[in-house]
Amino acid sequence: MTDHAASTLAGQSFALSGISTRFDPAHTPVRGDLAHVALAGKVFVPHYAVPMPHSAIQATPVFLKPSKEADPVGALTEGGVFDVLDMAGGWAWGVISGGDNGDPLEFGPVGYVPLSLLKACA
Repeated sequence: MTDHAASTLAGQSFALSGISTRFDPAHTPVRGDLAHVALAGKVFVPHYAVPMPHSAIQATPVFLKPSKEADPVGALTEGGVFDVLDMAGGWAWGVISGGDNGDPLEFGPVGYVPLSLLKACA
């Protein structure tokens, strides 16, 4: 047996080591299935997405869940930029753009916006 995985003993466990970082879920664009590409190497998810900047065609809340009855977590002004990471069911999931202080891991509020209130930035 030359394959290391095939040579481990049944029932043997392995310890995880290294620093584990806790992120603020309200300001970190990561879900169980998807994360912002800037988080690659920081969080483990099946997929990473490159943000697609969209601007708000009118002022709108950013919701915790894809529902207008959900709690708002932030707001977009008309023309405000929302970095879309996923689109489904008429909703965009992403983050309010605004981490322009040079820190690639600083994000604005994360949530959902109706797709009908967004247009792709040129």
